[in-house]
Amino acid sequence: MKWLFFSYSLPANPSRARVYVWRTLKRLGAANFQSFWVLPFSNERVNALKDLMSEIEAYKGESVLIDGKVLEKTQEEQLRKAFAESRNEEYQELIKKCEDFFAELRTETEKENFTFAEAEENEEEYEKLKQWLRKIEKRDVMGAPLRKTAVEKIKDCEKMFEDFARKVYGHQKSN
Repeated sequence: MKWLFFSYSLPANPSRARVYVWRTLKRLGAANFQSFWVLPFSNERVNALKDLMSEIEAYKGESVLIDGKVLEKTQEEQLRKAFAESRNEEYQELIKKCEDFFAELRTETEKENFTFAEAEENEEEYEKLKQWLRKIEKRDVMGAPLRKTAVEKIKDCEKMFEDFARKVYGHQKSN
């Protein structure tokens, strides 16, 4: 498999530059492996990293981008595992947020807080969860094991939200 290897250095200040670069790499789905950030090769990722290199240079930093193959099969497996673990961490956080969403809907149902505002707020939260799943899936080029669970949790969020929305509609209609 062809990979992209990326490394950079930045001055100590401003710290926002380091945070920005780190967030950009995470958003691209890069995994930090030993002293490099690593991504599966794609032209889209190459272009994104070249843009990042320009931004690093503007912060008075340096960077290097290399494409290549891992020569040892065990190292290739380690890279794949690092990617799966990175995505699993993201999926796990999403799953936790889904559980929080379930708890919120249960609480509002128990309180019989069947207002349009509450339905709208929960719909927005549900949409954020779906969008987050799409972002993670885009980065999940290795097929992380927790993807299936995360997709199922999003489906459960949809069902639970639809049930809550029906209750809100019924309550509003009867008042």
